[in-house]
Amino acid sequence: MGKKLFLAMFLVLVGCKGVSQEEPKTKEKEKVYKVTKTDEEWRAELTEMEYYVLRKAATESPFTSELLENKEKGTYICAGCATPLFRSEHKYRSGTGWPSFDREIEGNVDYDVDYKIGYKRTEEHCATCGGHLGHVFDDGPRRTTGKRHCINGVALNFIPDSK
Repeated sequence: MGKKLFLAMFLVLVGCKGVSQEEPKTKEKEKVYKVTKTDEEWRAELTEMEYYVLRKAATESPFTSELLENKEKGTYICAGCATPLFRSEHKYRSGTGWPSFDREIEGNVDYDVDYKIGYKRTEEHCATCGGHLGHVFDDGPRRTTGKRHCINGVALNFIPDSK
């Protein structure tokens, strides 16, 4: 009797299949961006670090961006396609080591869900070329939007306002 019960329990446990980590059966259509290039074209146009961040969704090391301490007035644009993404008046010091903004230039940033490190994050992409920018979190300044757009500085170029 004990052996049969053990065998039955074993078969039930082995037969249970969790589906929480499986990929969905139907994949969404991949978005086609206005600026589309081959991998070789991106590699030829971008620096090695720009390529890995913008095209492979890598993250630059904190406190390494030349734009982190930039206090000039102007526009932060995509390093891949020059789309205006953020304005200097929305930049703030978050203490995280990456340039942070409390809002984007509306319509120029796309969002997606990312589970790459085991929990849900909102990933940001350039709406024109699909380049990976960083992530947006709900721990930004409460006096404004409450958002923290944590952006890889290498994904951006800066255009100062004309004087």
